[in-house]
Amino acid sequence: MWVCDITYIRVAKSFVYLALITDAFSRKIIAYNVGESLEAVGCIKALKMALKSLPKGSYPIHHSDRGSQYCCHDYIEILTNRNLPVSMTEENHCYENSKAERVNGILKYEYHLRETFKNFKDAKKAIKQAIYLYNNCRPHTALEYSFPSVVHETQCA
Repeated sequence: MWVCDITYIRVAKSFVYLALITDAFSRKIIAYNVGESLEAVGCIKALKMALKSLPKGSYPIHHSDRGSQYCCHDYIEILTNRNLPVSMTEENHCYENSKAERVNGILKYEYHLRETFKNFKDAKKAIKQAIYLYNNCRPHTALEYSFPSVVHETQCA
């Protein structure tokens, strides 16, 4: 199962938007996109990145909230064309997407993405580093203190 969400990252007087796709089993962030707009294009870019690494014959359930980015025709069409089952939360129930929300919190509070960045370039660099550290250097108790990238490589590939 893939869990997906968007989180806001503060930049000077505005925000950038981080679209994440995380493998629910391994907890690995398998794809992301940083954009300056909340339009679906950022989520679609992250989805296309995730699909590139999907092993042939794999059809994970795609789970998200009911944000317009995930409900739009273009996004759903990509999922259905790849035969990926679609799952969405009930209206306004963030608890039903808790794994995705947890990843957002870890990135913001453990890897300082809740800070205000000077510009888009600095935010993008910090996000890339945070995701690398999260995937490769942060042991998870749910993974018996292993790292998401290791679990993903050995059990999901």
